[in-house]
Amino acid sequence: MGVLNVTPDSFSDGGQFITPEQALAQARKLIADGADIIDIGAESTRPYGSLPVTADDELARLKPVLAEVIALGVPVSIDSMKSEVVAWALDRGAAIANDVWGLHRDAGMAPLIAARGVPVIIMHNRERADASIDIMRDITTFFERSLEIAACAGIASDQIVLDPGIGFGKTPEQSMMALARLAELDAFRLPVLVGASRKRFISTVVPSEPQQRIGGSLAAHLIAAQNGARIIRAHDVAETVQALRVAAAIEEQQ
Repeated sequence: MGVLNVTPDSFSDGGQFITPEQALAQARKLIADGADIIDIGAESTRPYGSLPVTADDELARLKPVLAEVIALGVPVSIDSMKSEVVAWALDRGAAIANDVWGLHRDAGMAPLIAARGVPVIIMHNRERADASIDIMRDITTFFERSLEIAACAGIASDQIVLDPGIGFGKTPEQSMMALARLAELDAFRLPVLVGASRKRFISTVVPSEPQQRIGGSLAAHLIAAQNGARIIRAHDVAETVQALRVAAAIEEQQ
């Protein structure tokens, strides 16, 4: 899954793809580099310093680019916590809903997804990090509630993907713990998505700016794949695809 942020303030690439021309060029590059899905977002959800935007703000950023990105021919997921924005995008051909609040925040999200019959990515999130908690227990409890909400709304279980939310409401150590213990999510018997790309926890191991974290991102994503992740969400698609393919080729020789 390739990341396409049409935002001025995303932590890693804010403002780089804000014009329709820039966004479309980046989408083409992500696909050429090997992305199977394009995840487009119009509101920064970075844990520190992002400013909330209205649904109208998101739609104003999406309207000039969404149709053209969809026309490129790969499935597009809409990264939004607002059911109004997700509904608009699905109406125009988006194929997947990506909710960073895991159906907990917007009461209209689950009924919308059930009615449209589309896949949904349910991400774990917290208002703030708490170093004292067992993060895997918190993730598990959160997902149990998300799945209750989904079932009550009528979302089919085979339409659900779980995302542990690396970097969201977690200390750096908890993000690394979630990656190390990712296989515990196998108990849900649902596919898992991991997006560790350029995240802040990498800089606590090796001080670096977001664009300097490709190596750390690859390490995290390889471990995630080894621990059961079925989808990797990344900014640096070509490098990630190469790393995953080489790792898979090596494993085939065992």
